[in-house]
Amino acid sequence: MTSSLPTCCPDLKPDWPLPYAIEGVVLTSAHFDPGQLLPEDWQRCQIDPPASIQRSVAKRQTEFLAGRLCARDALRRLDGRACVPAIGEDRAPVWPAGICGSITHSTGWAAAIVAQQAHWRGLGLDAEHLLDAERARRLAGEILTAEELTRLHNLPAEQIALCVTLTFSIKEALFKALYPLVGKRFYFEDAHVLEWSADGQVRLGLLCDLSAEWHHGKQLQGQFGLHNDHLLSLVAIAR
Repeated sequence: MTSSLPTCCPDLKPDWPLPYAIEGVVLTSAHFDPGQLLPEDWQRCQIDPPASIQRSVAKRQTEFLAGRLCARDALRRLDGRACVPAIGEDRAPVWPAGICGSITHSTGWAAAIVAQQAHWRGLGLDAEHLLDAERARRLAGEILTAEELTRLHNLPAEQIALCVTLTFSIKEALFKALYPLVGKRFYFEDAHVLEWSADGQVRLGLLCDLSAEWHHGKQLQGQFGLHNDHLLSLVAIAR
């Protein structure tokens, strides 16, 4: 345990929890416990919470703190700088000049990923608690396109929860990777999963025009992996 870290987030891990390592990209993750958050943890960690975070419940505060601790560690490992990304007006992290990155958190787990923009244009990382079968069926219509729903009905029953969780997560990762490049919001119906495989590969396609480059029909690759009871997705856009 590192003395500068709080009890609510006692260790930072430099492991790579996804199936395919990516050159020049750094990821730090951490477990956290909102029940252990103390008011003095912010000062101990030398992180100033935004007013919106100060007003929020312990769970949201600890998510934010853990995510920023991961981001600071990832940036330190990338190029030695000690920096905590601020929160922008659009609530996205504000990364230092020349850096792209992404922060995610799910139940009790947070992670941040960073890279130099000289090598990577966009990074989108997302973690989701794996849905159970009943909830997956209930949410499928809100997350999946008509084509995705058709393919879902052809899957074995034991794969449905994984498929719905993956579709949600990889589209969140896609948004995080593309939004800084296009400056436009888009939603679940604006992209679809074309195919995915058990080895962690995913192929996505856009169903809307976001820019001249990122247009309807444009395809991107992603990856995913199961990490304990979480599903972790990544979309990385190379320079």
